[in-house]
Amino acid sequence: MTYPRSFLGLLLAGFTLVALPLVGALAYSAWNTERLTEQSRNAVYSASQAARASRSLVNRIGSIERLAQQMAVVNDPELAADYLRVHRSFRQVADELMLLPLEEQQLLALKKTMEQEQGLYDGLTGLPWRKGDARLVRRLTAELAENAQEVLQISYLVADRQVLALRHNAETVQRQLILLVIFSTAIVLTISLALTRYISRPIAELDAAIRQLGGADFARRITVRGPEDLQSLGERLDWLRRRLAELEAEKNRFLRHLSHELKTPLTALREGAELLNDQVGGPLAPPQRQVVTIMRDNSVKLQRLIEDLLDYQRALHAAASLVPKPASLEALVREAVRAHELVMQSKAQHLTLELEKLTVDVDAEKLLSIVDNLVGNAVKFTPPGGSITVSARSLGPDAVIDVIDSGPGVPAEEREAIFDSFFRGRAKASGRRIEGTGLGLAIAREFAEAHGGRIDVMPRSSGAHFRVTLPRRSRGHLAVAA
Repeated sequence: MTYPRSFLGLLLAGFTLVALPLVGALAYSAWNTERLTEQSRNAVYSASQAARASRSLVNRIGSIERLAQQMAVVNDPELAADYLRVHRSFRQVADELMLLPLEEQQLLALKKTMEQEQGLYDGLTGLPWRKGDARLVRRLTAELAENAQEVLQISYLVADRQVLALRHNAETVQRQLILLVIFSTAIVLTISLALTRYISRPIAELDAAIRQLGGADFARRITVRGPEDLQSLGERLDWLRRRLAELEAEKNRFLRHLSHELKTPLTALREGAELLNDQVGGPLAPPQRQVVTIMRDNSVKLQRLIEDLLDYQRALHAAASLVPKPASLEALVREAVRAHELVMQSKAQHLTLELEKLTVDVDAEKLLSIVDNLVGNAVKFTPPGGSITVSARSLGPDAVIDVIDSGPGVPAEEREAIFDSFFRGRAKASGRRIEGTGLGLAIAREFAEAHGGRIDVMPRSSGAHFRVTLPRRSRGHLAVAA
C-alpha cells in the first residue's frame, strides 16, 4: 500500500478526496442554477416580446380597419399612402411574431390574419376600384377585427407555455439535485470510511507498539507502515524496544548477580551461626549463646529481606503486563481468604464475608495478590479473638472490595505513607512491633493502579478499613510501573 511522504500530506490528500464529490455537486448545482436563470430571462423576454408585438398588431389592425373603410368611400391618394405605411408596419410586426416559439394553432391564427390583411390590402389597392365593393370591405375588416382577438391571445399563450416549461425544468433540476446529494453523500461516506481505515492503520500500529512496550514485551520487532515520518517514528520505537530489552536484561543480570553475591556469604554466615548454636566447636557460655542467636536470627531476616526485594521487583514487572479477563469477583475473594483460614482459626478470629455475585475484567492473579495482602495484614494486626470483615459489591461502573478489621487501625498521618515501599507502621494497641518488609501494600497499590483503580484507607474510629476500587469493565488502561 502506497502512502504519501508525510502524515500531513496523507491528511491533505484525504481531505481533497472527500471534498471532490462535494465540490462537483456544488459546481453542478451552480451550473443548473445558472441555466435556470438564463431560461427565466429568455422566457421573460419572449413573453414581453409577444405581448408587445400582439398589442402593436391589434393596434395596427384597428388602424387598417378605419383606413380601409375610408378608402372604400373616398379615393384619396393621401389615404392610400397612410394605408400603405400602416400595412408595412403590420407586416413588420407580424414577421416579428412569426419568429417567436409559437405552437401550430397560434401559427395558423397568425398566418390567417396576415392573409386576410394582405387580401384586404390587395383589394383596396387593386384597379379599378368600384364603389359597390364597400360592402366587401366591411366584411373583410370585420373578419380581420375578429381574428385580432386571437392574435392578442398569442402573448398570453406564449407566457403560459414559458411558465410551464420553467416549472418543468425546475422540478427536473430539483429531482436531479436530490439524487446528486444522495449519491455524493454516499460517495463521501464510502471514501471517508476507506480513508479512516487507511489513515488509522499506522496510528493503530503505533498504539499497538506503545502497548507492547508498556506490557514489557520486548521480543517482537516494532514495524509501522505508513508515511515516512510515521515509519521513522516506528523505527525510533523499535530502537527504544531494543534499548529497553538491553536494560531489562542488565537489570535481571544485576539482580541475579546481587542475589548470588549476597546469598553466598549469607549462607556461610547462617551455617556458621547454626554450627555455633549447635555447639559443634565446643560448649558456649550463655552470653556467647545469646550472641550466636542474635547472629542467626538477623541472618535469617536479612535473607528474607533479599528475597522480598527480588519478589518486589518481579511484582513491578508483572504490574506492567496485565492480562484482564472476565472473572467472578466472589470466587477470587473466597480463594484469597481461604489461604488465611487456618491462621485465623489459630488466633480465634471471627471472619465475615459479604460477597455480591458479579463479574469483573481483571487479571485474576494480580487481584488475588491484592486481596491476599490486605487480608494477610488484617490477620497479622488483628488481636486474637478479633473480627475481620471482607465484602465485595458493585458501585456504579466500579467494583468495591472492603477489608475491615478490629486491630489497632492506621493513624491518620500514616494513611498515605503505608503504601510506600519498605514502610512499616506502628502497632499501638498491642504494644509490640509487627514483623514485615513493608512491601505488601506497595505491591497491592501497583496492581490496583495497573487495573485503572485505587486503594484507599477509609476513616474509622477503631480498627483499619481498606477499600479497593476497580473498574468492572476494562478501560484499556496502560499499566505503568512506578
